[in-house]
Amino acid sequence: MIDRRSFLSSALVAGLAFRNDLFAQLQALPSKLRDRSLLDANEDAYWRELRKQFLIPADEIYLNNGTVGSSPAPVLRAVFDGYEACEKLNEADPEDYPIWGYASWNEFRDPLAEFVGCNRDEIALLRNATEANSYIANGVDLKPGDEVLMTDQEHPGGEQPWQLRAKRYGIVVRKVTLPKPVENAAQAVNLFNDAITPRTRVLFFSHISTVTGVVLPAKEICALARGKGIISAVDGAHVPGMMRLDLHDLGCDMYSSSPHKWLQAPKGSGFLYVRDEMIDRLWNTIATEGWDEPKLRAERFQRIGVRMCRHCGDCGRRFSWQTRLGWIASSGGIAN
Repeated sequence: MIDRRSFLSSALVAGLAFRNDLFAQLQALPSKLRDRSLLDANEDAYWRELRKQFLIPADEIYLNNGTVGSSPAPVLRAVFDGYEACEKLNEADPEDYPIWGYASWNEFRDPLAEFVGCNRDEIALLRNATEANSYIANGVDLKPGDEVLMTDQEHPGGEQPWQLRAKRYGIVVRKVTLPKPVENAAQAVNLFNDAITPRTRVLFFSHISTVTGVVLPAKEICALARGKGIISAVDGAHVPGMMRLDLHDLGCDMYSSSPHKWLQAPKGSGFLYVRDEMIDRLWNTIATEGWDEPKLRAERFQRIGVRMCRHCGDCGRRFSWQTRLGWIASSGGIAN
């Protein structure tokens, strides 16, 4: 029978072997991207070079970024550098460890806000769209009988927070049935418009459906909601990295996303956008220091205590959103 000492020793040996093998693979990957001029000169050659940035086996073709994306070598190196720096616990300020859950992280929020078209104070760095959707569903003031209108193609991480609230507090979840395929933008907008009742308080829908991949006319639907005094909340888990996003132009009240999908950010990278005029109307559902501090704006929603990493900044000062976003943009990976 194996004893605890033997178990720990074997686990340590296995862990070191895994570490050395993984680091060896990382070392073999290109240290930087080929110049974008190659894309113009020879597109096939450019994408072959870009393919070398990933640990995906050469005989596999990965097509499931909609669940989770494979992070390229610069991101992986930064993640491991971040853990190494974090575990030294030698920060000059003992209250400023990389895993500390109370920082503003403006060095990451600033470039992200610029990338998605909003202000820093409207962005909170979270772990995924599901967490952001739960913040929204649990944070909006609703009374029993108030209605939330969504589509029949929502991801469970978007729908179920509302279903929980319906079961616990008596709100009503109603669904618009989207045709397959949706014929045009006007059809989608009209379906929402026709389903709105005097009790409708929230329109919640996926910008890109996880079921069919249809891109809904989010700007028009949000304008419809605004015109009727209804809150608009958009699940944008599949948007950053897939298509260009300008939240202010979109006109939504709230937006959630998971950049570890198409943007290929570190796993557990999400964000919640709350339009500035809406921030004081959204309650925190995780409370710690600062939850009732208006001057923090959206920052108060990212104060959830110690976490495994500093989101996209879990690589400390060696890698930032600015670098990550520059990588995806230079690779030509965002559609118009």
